[in-house]
Amino acid sequence: MPASPIDRRAVVAALGVVQILAWGTSFYFPAVFAVAIVADTGWSLAWVVSGTSIALLCAGLISPQVGRIIERHGGRPVLLASSLLFTAGLAVAGLAPTLSLYLIGWVLIGLGMGTGLYDAVFAALGRMYGSEARRSITNLTLFGGFASTICWPLSAFMIEHIGWRYACLVYAAIHLAVALPLQMAVVRKAPAHADTVAAPNADGTPATPARIDNETAIFALLALILSIAAGIGSIVIVNFMIFLQARGLDYASAVALGALFGPAQVGARVVERLFGTHYHPIWTMIVCCALMAIGLLLLLFYFPFLLLVILLYGAGYGISWIGRGTLPLALFGPVRFPRLMGKLAFPSLIVQAAAPSAGAWLIQVSGADATIAVLTVLALINVVLIGVLWLICRARLASGT
Repeated sequence: MPASPIDRRAVVAALGVVQILAWGTSFYFPAVFAVAIVADTGWSLAWVVSGTSIALLCAGLISPQVGRIIERHGGRPVLLASSLLFTAGLAVAGLAPTLSLYLIGWVLIGLGMGTGLYDAVFAALGRMYGSEARRSITNLTLFGGFASTICWPLSAFMIEHIGWRYACLVYAAIHLAVALPLQMAVVRKAPAHADTVAAPNADGTPATPARIDNETAIFALLALILSIAAGIGSIVIVNFMIFLQARGLDYASAVALGALFGPAQVGARVVERLFGTHYHPIWTMIVCCALMAIGLLLLLFYFPFLLLVILLYGAGYGISWIGRGTLPLALFGPVRFPRLMGKLAFPSLIVQAAAPSAGAWLIQVSGADATIAVLTVLALINVVLIGVLWLICRARLASGT
C-alpha cells in the first residue's frame, strides 16, 4: 500500500529549516567566522574567505549532474547526501590543523551546497509537484531569507563562548541530527507523477519531451540573465558596507542601514507569495532586474535617501531567487525542469565563485565609485536582456503556455 502524501506545508517548512542551516553554514559563514579563524590560526584572511569561492566553484561543477540525478531518481538521494556532506565539511574545517585541510573542508561544503541549496531543492520540488511547484518554491525562499538573521547571532554567540572550532562541530552535529532526519521524513522516493513524466512512445520506450520554440536562445538568455544577477548580487553583498561608507556613512550607520537588506528581501518575497500566482514568472524577473538596476543607479548618483536604495535593491535581489526557480519551470515545463535547473545553475554558480574576488580587485584598482558604475552598467544590460527574453517568449505568454 503506497504511503500517504505529506502535506506540502510540512514539506516546505522542513526543507525551509534545512535551508536556513545550509545557507548559514556556507554562503553566510565567513561574515562571522573569518575574523575569529584568522585571529586563532594566523592564516591569511584572503585564504580563509576564499573557502566560499572554492565551495561555489565545486557546487557549480556538479550542478548539471545533480539535475540529472534529480530528474531520474527524485530529490531524496541528493538532499540526503547534502546533509552528510555539510556534516563532513564542517567537521573537517573545524578540526583542520592546517590551511590546506581547512580548504578541503570547504570542498566538501561546496559539494553540500551543490546538492542542498536552492537550485537542487527547487529541482526537487519541481520533480515532486510538477507545474504546481511555484508556490512551494516561493514559500521556501521565505525561510532562506532568515538564514543570516538566525545564524549570524547564533554563530557569534558560539564563537564567543566555545570558539570557532567547536562552533563548526556543533553546526556539523545539527546537520546530522536535525537536517538529515527532516529531509528523510519529508522527501520520499519519487513516484512517477503523470505531470512530470512524458507519455511513452508507441513501442513502450520512454519519450523525450518536446523542445519549445527558440529553446536554445531562450535557455542561453536565461542563463546569462541569472548569471549576471548572481554576480552583481555576490559583489554587492560582500562589499555592501564599503559602498555605503563611500556614500558618506560611518561604519556604525552603514551596518545599521545594511541590516535592512534582509527584511527588504523577505518583504518582496512575501509580496510575490501573495500575488505571484496571478502573473507569469517572467514578470518576477523583469521586476527583479528593474529594481536592482534602479537601486544601483540611485547609489551611483549619490541619491541622498540610502534607505530607499537598500529597500529597492534588496527587494529586487530577494525575488531574483524566486525567478531563478519559477521561470525555468514555467518556460520549459516540469518534465525536464530538474535537468535544466542543473544546467542553468552551472554558469551562475561559477560567476558567484569568481565575483567576490573580481569585485575586490576592481575596488582596489579603481575605487568604490567605479565599481558601482560597472555594476550599474551590468544591471542595465540585464534589463535589456530580460526585455529581449520577453519579446522572444511573448507569443507563449499571450497563449498562457
